[in-house]
This record gives sequence, structure tokens and C-alpha cells, in this order.
Amino acid sequence: MFRFGDGLALWSLVLLPLLAALYWYASRRRQVLLDRFGEHALVRKLRPAVSVTARRWKASLVVAAVALLAFALARPQFGTRVETLRRQGQDVIVALDVSRSMYAEDIAPNRLERAKIEVGRIIQRLDGDRIGLVAFAGDAFVQSPLTADYGAAMMFLNAMDPESMSTQGTDLARAIEVSIEALEETPPENRIVVVVTDGEDHEGGLAEALVAAGAAEVTIHTVGVGSLEGVPLPDVGGGGGRFRRDDAGNVITTRLNEGALQDVALQTGGEYHRIGRGVGGLGRLVERIEGGGREVESREVTQYEEQYQIFLGAALLLLALEFIVPGRRRRTAGRPEIVS
Repeated sequence: MFRFGDGLALWSLVLLPLLAALYWYASRRRQVLLDRFGEHALVRKLRPAVSVTARRWKASLVVAAVALLAFALARPQFGTRVETLRRQGQDVIVALDVSRSMYAEDIAPNRLERAKIEVGRIIQRLDGDRIGLVAFAGDAFVQSPLTADYGAAMMFLNAMDPESMSTQGTDLARAIEVSIEALEETPPENRIVVVVTDGEDHEGGLAEALVAAGAAEVTIHTVGVGSLEGVPLPDVGGGGGRFRRDDAGNVITTRLNEGALQDVALQTGGEYHRIGRGVGGLGRLVERIEGGGREVESREVTQYEEQYQIFLGAALLLLALEFIVPGRRRRTAGRPEIVS
């Protein structure tokens, strides 16, 4: 089977008529100048060493070489081979808490933005693994399905925001359930969930979700975001002042529930990590993800053999011939010659 790898390059063939026209114009211009010099028949006798036929051959060689270069640029391909492509890695679902408690500013700039930065670093370091995103608060949904397009994953990550959630609160159980569903088509040994949250679970049902995770052979790593001390919860867009208050007028505080997140990781074979002041990033978690995984995809593809070298070599050969072919006949001793 024959095809071109870059068919658009064939448009360069439109230069051939222009090149041929330039050679024709140069030849006509030379003839006009010689006619001005003297009578045509006499001038021909005075310059017998010049070979018009040789000049035409040299021009033809250049035009043909340019045509072959155009074909080489188009990357002609013929001859095929079948290769098996295998992808090693794991499928990772990152469930990110986007409840309003993630607006707390106990870490700069706030919990949510710092979490996005760290998750973004995870995405940028992945190689061969697929990444998916789940947004959760009082409910959960798949923000981005599993993909190896890390640029698209970053775009979806940046769009995650508390205002996108119709139900506020923090439902860890629902986040785990949706994450497990997103990994349904993944082989059990390659299922990874990373839950990034401040751990304030207000909905319950976590024990049942962990049982489901165990049955699905899902490993859950948890990432705690925030400080262990209580901090005021900002009233973003509420219009009631800088901090949110309860019905009694008291400032609502929020703190990292580290114990619950450690328990989730322990029961599912994962690890607990923390994002906070004086705490490093998630480099160790990325190393854990990179260190595992088996073959998750295998498919056969037909590869076409690149044959541009044939056309490129032929073009260079023609250019070499054009250089070698003389444009003049061998001179006869004693006869005058006009050089033009």
C-alpha cells in the first residue's frame, strides 16, 4: 500500500511551472540580447561552443530534482509492518474536595488552590498512566474521565470550583463510590484513587464505601489539606462579613480531620499524605504511583515504512548530474568564441 505521510507538502509542486517559466524567460532574454548584438546566423557561427541542447537538459535536470524533493517532503510511504504497542501504568482517579471549607486560608493562598497546585504536579509527572478527576462536596461527579491527555486533565482541574456544586457539605463516601465507578473498566491491580480533602465528613456512610472499595480492589491514598488547628471559614460571596457565622452569630471554624483520612488509607492499602504549612509536597505519593502498575493496554498497529530517502537520493543525483553536464561543446582551436 502506498500513501504520503504529509500530503500537504505536495502543494510545493506548484513551483515547478514557475521554475520552468523562469528558465524559459532567461533563455528568451538571452536570445533577445544576442539579436541586438548582431545578425542571428552570424552570432551562432561566432559562438559554436555554446550548446543550447545541453542548457535545456541542465534546466530539465533541475526541474526534475525539485519535483523529487517535493515528493520527498511529502514523505512517501510504502511497505508495512505490524507492531504491538503496550502501555504500562495505572489508572488514577483524583477526587478533589471542592466544598466551601476548602476556601480556608490556613495554607496559602487557600486550601483549594494549594490542592490544585499539588494535583497539577502529580499530573505533570505521570508517564503512561491515565488520570481522571472527580469533584465532590455534598455530592460527587466525574469532572474528567480517565485520559492520557494530561493537558486536558489540567484544563479540567483548573475549572474545579465550589460554585460548580449544587449541594454543599463534604461526602467522602459518595466521592469514593463515584471514583470506584469511574474505574469499573480498569483491571483490579491498576485501580488507584487519591482523595484530596480537609477530611470534614458531614454525611456518613464511609464504612460502607470502604467495604465497596475493598471488594473492587481499589487502593485509596488520602491527602489531607490544611492545619490541625481550627481556623475561621471565609464567607466567600456570602455578603455577611469576612467569616461565616452560625445561627448564634459565632464564627464557624474548620480543621483538618487527619484521623479519618489516615484510617481510610490504612483500610485500603494506601498511604496518607498531608499538604500544609511546613509540610512538603506529594513527591512520595507520585513515586508510589510510578512504582506500580502492569500492562493496561495492548494493541496492534500497522506502521508504514518511510521511503522519502529514495526520492531525496534521486534528487541529489540529478543535481550532481546537472553540475557535471557541460553547457558548452568542446572548443575548436583557432575559432573565436562569444561568451554569454
